[in-house]
Amino acid sequence: MPHAPRVLAFAGSLRTGSFNKMLVRVAAEGAREAGAEVTVLDLRELSMPIYDADIETEHGIPENGKRLKSLMKENDGLLISTPEYNTSVPGGLKNAIDWASRPEEGERELACFDGKVAALMSASPGAFGGMRSLLTLRAILANIRVLVIPQQLALPRAHEAFAADGRLIDPKRAAAARAIGAELVRVTAKLAG
Repeated sequence: MPHAPRVLAFAGSLRTGSFNKMLVRVAAEGAREAGAEVTVLDLRELSMPIYDADIETEHGIPENGKRLKSLMKENDGLLISTPEYNTSVPGGLKNAIDWASRPEEGERELACFDGKVAALMSASPGAFGGMRSLLTLRAILANIRVLVIPQQLALPRAHEAFAADGRLIDPKRAAAARAIGAELVRVTAKLAG
């Protein structure tokens, strides 16, 4: 690979104290340790209207949608941690994916997703750790031409898992999260050849 792999890391949650924002930062450390340049994004900074084809026809893709697409295009891999809302992904995350999937004039279909590699994680106060949202997100991304690595992490009882500074208290869980970030970098670099 002529450059260090570039990874865009973000959580599907918009909440300020999000467990998923904490978890994705831990995994981002693993990606950096593996040699990647990592950009951590807060989706809350990219607020967009709910996707509506009428809005797209009349006004085009919102500026924040264009910004998200640009960030995705600049990166080789996506590191995503998502909460589980009613057995699925949060609406804000799905909305961001929907807007990013819309082509701009002269742009090939799914330009910011096609050929990307993604690693998925979830943190939840529940006993399943958000596992059902991971299944949904994996299906969504695979359908839009993203290669999702098999390794994933579902962190249960997330409200008890983090120290006040955002570190994972359990060293084994911290190592597992960092390993997800490192595996994303390894696969991304290997595919780039």
